[in-house]
Amino acid sequence: MTLTAKGLATRQRIVDAAARLIQDNGAADTSLDDVRAATATSKSQLFHYFPDGRADLLLAVAEHEAAQVLAAQQPWLDDLTTAVSWEKWRGAVMRHYVELGDRCPLGVLTAELGKTSPETREVVSTLYDTWESALARGTQAMGIERPLEVARSILVAIQGGVVMLRATGRVAYLETGLDLALTPLRKPE
Repeated sequence: MTLTAKGLATRQRIVDAAARLIQDNGAADTSLDDVRAATATSKSQLFHYFPDGRADLLLAVAEHEAAQVLAAQQPWLDDLTTAVSWEKWRGAVMRHYVELGDRCPLGVLTAELGKTSPETREVVSTLYDTWESALARGTQAMGIERPLEVARSILVAIQGGVVMLRATGRVAYLETGLDLALTPLRKPE
């Protein structure tokens, strides 16, 4: 489907509203009627942009949230070749999740959207694969032994920290986990 600039903006407004509702209420408790009410769109307009209804909308939200996770780490994620770039990346990650708190797209993707359909699960898997690859390139560039394993430990530390942040409102879990996972990248003083 080819959309005009106005159509793209309307579709994005619907996706943004659906993402907020899912963050607040969960995917299971967010209906198309909720999205329609939040966006002042008609049923026909909603189905114009999302012909398969809820499944299309959830997929669009998953794609949107996955893009947000990676965008928040740029430009550092693409160039993790120095200790300075790793520290800047770490700072961007921490600022992003502190700012979002329990409205984290990563938590929504993993806990909510990843299990709604095979298509959304693929979006989540692709996000983690892309993220892992960037971290592995960075750990390899830093001369780390077992770069893939270190990259995975960093990713797991972030995911676990975000889950605990969402559950408790405490950022210390994310900060501690991430800092410990980054230990192999820091030169002893």
